[in-house]
Amino acid sequence: MIRLASTSDAAAILAIYAPYITNTSLTFETELPETAAFAERIGHYLQHWPWLVWETEGHIAGYAYASRYRERAGYQWCVECSVYIHEEFQGKGIAKALYAALFRLLKLQGYFNVYAVINLPNEPSVHLHEACGFRWFANYEQVGYKLGKWKTVGWWKLQLREYSDHPTAPVPFHNLTAEALLQALKSE
Repeated sequence: MIRLASTSDAAAILAIYAPYITNTSLTFETELPETAAFAERIGHYLQHWPWLVWETEGHIAGYAYASRYRERAGYQWCVECSVYIHEEFQGKGIAKALYAALFRLLKLQGYFNVYAVINLPNEPSVHLHEACGFRWFANYEQVGYKLGKWKTVGWWKLQLREYSDHPTAPVPFHNLTAEALLQALKSE
């Protein structure tokens, strides 16, 4: 079941994220955040963008969220996205379902573009994003260093809506109505 994350989910979400931080370069985050700091991160993001979890039998199996693309006002219609799935639940369609709900919410908020940054090589992530409609457009060669290696990241883009000449500012996530949230979280 997909639902909105809350700050009380921080420990369970961090348990999924921690192995990615400590054992892989799939994230360039290198220090494991404290649970309280991670809860603050979730709370901050939820003011502006969706953060969703997939819950199975009372356990969080994965999560997806959106975040600011860049600081300047001209970028306000764009976001980045991330999805992380517990290793026991990978390959079950959870990531794709989380992304589908996330993208419905982002479209409802008024966003036009979603960007995914994938640390390469990572064929499972590339396959997932392309299956969700993303298209590759650039590589940043040797842009990050982690676990003793320089890493290249690829950039993928998903266009959520047709561009307009006079876009209105996206609606902050916390301003969406409960009815709109429920509708967007229903699976298609």
